[in-house]
Amino acid sequence: MPSIAPLDTEPESLGHVEWAGFVGGNPVFAGVSGAVHLLADRHRVIEAHDGLLAACPGIDGKVLLTSGEDGKVCAIDSTGGLAVLAEHKGKWIDRLAAGPGSAVGYAAGKTATVLSGKDSKEIVSERSIEGLAFAPKGMRLAIARYNGVELHWINTASPPQFLDWKGAHTGAVFSPDGRYVVSQMQENALHGWRLADGRHMRMTGYPAKVHSVSWSVKGKWLATSGAPAAITWPFSGKDGPMGKAPKELGSMGNLLVTKVACHPQEEIVAIGYEDGMVAAVRIEDGKEALLKRAGKGAISALNWDGQGRRLAFGSAAGEAGIIDLGGSPTDG
Repeated sequence: MPSIAPLDTEPESLGHVEWAGFVGGNPVFAGVSGAVHLLADRHRVIEAHDGLLAACPGIDGKVLLTSGEDGKVCAIDSTGGLAVLAEHKGKWIDRLAAGPGSAVGYAAGKTATVLSGKDSKEIVSERSIEGLAFAPKGMRLAIARYNGVELHWINTASPPQFLDWKGAHTGAVFSPDGRYVVSQMQENALHGWRLADGRHMRMTGYPAKVHSVSWSVKGKWLATSGAPAAITWPFSGKDGPMGKAPKELGSMGNLLVTKVACHPQEEIVAIGYEDGMVAAVRIEDGKEALLKRAGKGAISALNWDGQGRRLAFGSAAGEAGIIDLGGSPTDG
């Protein structure tokens, strides 16, 4: 078994772990209580919010972006420094995304805001905004909402593009090459579009909602939660997953997969389960390595460091820690 270093704090003080990962190489854990735990030269606790709703790393990995029930959007650096980027009193900022050039997107209700340098741009949608994502190149923002996904160019006057599909879309991601947009839906399904021609891709058959998605290092695979295995869709070739079956990785009986995180350098996916277990699986041949046995609560956060040697995890019950793998997670 790899070595596991638990976070030195009571699980109740952290609560549900919204995000666990690395900022500037240092482990960071953000709980819904609003407390952010940073492990650098010492253990620091930053009281970022009165109730945290969302967290994600900046594109450069040097800051953690957070938002909360207090209407604040913050950036926390690798030394524990906190900067308030925006504040909207009386609003819950529950959608957050990091963009190129240190851009930040966030949303409350039907309004999304993009901060880029000293500039700020608001986008008002017809429906409540349920998810945000930036394209891998260019300042283009995807907004997931009821009946589809809106695509907005931030720095031009170009009209938005609308990707329609009936139903509630709760999140969206661009493929790493920018060719596809895939949305998570309120029903147990994903929906995708090929941007070149608008062709639809239906990805159905999940027994539960898909709350976690992760692209493999070169974008060849999209790993997803929502089933008793990591359902991993092939995106190589000109048609992506159209007409192709996904791989089912890391099946542990009837245990539901709750979180997935693809390795930053190899085609390996870390898988978190509803009983607190964590495994790593090689996508090519399905070879498995158990990284953490069952624990307290379902895995709710899972992220690698930049070298793929350490894996941070957090659970819905406040359990958190670092799994140190040393070499490849499937060695031995």
